[in-house]
Amino acid sequence: MKEQVEQALDMIRPALQNDGGDIELVGVDEATGVVSVKLVGACVGCPMSQITLKNGVEKVLKQVVPEVTAVESV
Repeated sequence: MKEQVEQALDMIRPALQNDGGDIELVGVDEATGVVSVKLVGACVGCPMSQITLKNGVEKVLKQVVPEVTAVESV
């Protein structure tokens, strides 16, 4: 599952990098389906980062990797 999540993040990463940000995978809890990520660069402190996380990153990850139940920023 971790490899699938990494591949999905690679699809999302260019959009974040266009705005000066990026995303790092911190961990995947395969038992619960929760993915932990760290937003970096311009994403840190951006008021839109939580919207991007839920409506962008989480939505795509759930579509690409159905086992994902949630994405949280750490």
